Amino acid sequence: MKQLYEFFPIVLFFIAYKAYDIYVATATVIVATIIQVAFAWFRHRKVEPMQWITLGLVVVMGGLTLYLQDEQFIKWKLSIIEWLFGLAFLGSHFFGKKNLIERMMSASLSLPEAIWKRLNLMWGCFFMAVGFINLYVMFNFSTDDWVTFKTFGVPGLMVLFIAVQMAFLYKHIPETEK
Repeated sequence: MKQLYEFFPIVLFFIAYKAYDIYVATATVIVATIIQVAFAWFRHRKVEPMQWITLGLVVVMGGLTLYLQDEQFIKWKLSIIEWLFGLAFLGSHFFGKKNLIERMMSASLSLPEAIWKRLNLMWGCFFMAVGFINLYVMFNFSTDDWVTFKTFGVPGLMVLFIAVQMAFLYKHIPETEK
């Protein structure tokens, strides 16, 4: 259910784009993201920092897309979000006792510090790479292709990356936890 909640704006963006155009899709994703954040607030009385950042970027970049009638702004949003995630992971090596991936997963997994660092670095590099891949797609392919990449390609890359991570982690999980 949580995955549907997280993909709600993306799915509506795709449907609106296929039914109408990039501008209707952009307006749709703005409204859907506002609803998503409002729902999180009313349900949990808390909104995660990345949800606020995403909302801000969707409203600003989507608003510029609609106001200036220039689809490049909404396309740039994906790269900016991915780069922010990447910077958060990479920057977490320098702040606190645990990096970001260790903070997220250490309650359920015990790994040596070197593995946590490598895993965190891999996540940071993954997000940075997806941001650059988005630039490549947006500047070398049609808007139709970009929408398909955003809707299916990025989640597909994430699933593939998680599978690689699982294979990497499996080698390092102590026998007692397997």
